[in-house]
Amino acid sequence: MSSPTGFVFKGDAVFSQGDEYEFALDGLHSGGAGVLRCSLELPAPWRAVAPWVEVSDAFPAPPGGEWLGLRSVWSRFGDEAFARAGTAWQYMNWLRSERFCRACGSALTPRAEERGLVCSGGCGRVYYAPIHPAVIVAIEREGKLLLAHNKQMPEGRYSVLAGFVEPGESLERTVRREVMEEVGIEINGLRYFGSQSWPFPCSLMIGFTAHWLRGEVTPDGTELSDARWFAPDEFPDIPPGMSISRRLINNFAAQRTGGTVHEPVA
Repeated sequence: MSSPTGFVFKGDAVFSQGDEYEFALDGLHSGGAGVLRCSLELPAPWRAVAPWVEVSDAFPAPPGGEWLGLRSVWSRFGDEAFARAGTAWQYMNWLRSERFCRACGSALTPRAEERGLVCSGGCGRVYYAPIHPAVIVAIEREGKLLLAHNKQMPEGRYSVLAGFVEPGESLERTVRREVMEEVGIEINGLRYFGSQSWPFPCSLMIGFTAHWLRGEVTPDGTELSDARWFAPDEFPDIPPGMSISRRLINNFAAQRTGGTVHEPVA
């Protein structure tokens, strides 16, 4: 039987060596040299997802390797590696931060029946890994796409609009609210495009396309410093090729230039 392989994390970075990003985890157990925790020591449901081990600075990493951020895993090794590493990291990060019951303060322990944490004290509350849903939308008007510069983006980079879902909202209502709040316009023709797990730290991006209905674009000045309509041949610097934001932009451009429509994120 082959040794199980998985990701080695130190802080928020994952270890890689050449073209390898998953390694045999045999012998890497909690309490070993620099090893903090390993998913293979958890109940069966936890071992059913991408295995991982969390290490400290004392871990004797093999020579010739390097520690990469998740975005670098994505750009270097592609979608599948990013998805697996993102899944592993989200569970690992949750376990190291969610340690005590928020109701009574007792320690939390992994459940044997599912990937949840149960209070070891008297209240018995169960907790699950958080997922923060966010919408992202490509808005079209007369052959042009609305792109905006968020103040947290690199200088000169533009993207489509996005925002988190708030309590009591449907996804559709969130899109309309975010668009109105950020650029002051109304939209119609809202259609689902696709989704993407976004482990920064635990978001689920739900993509839509829409059409301008009325209003003049006015950036809010708080999150956005600029927002404009761009034709495909006028695009400024835009996000990297594997993000759902870039796929929404590519989809719009392909439809307008007669190319093959970019597939939504699987």
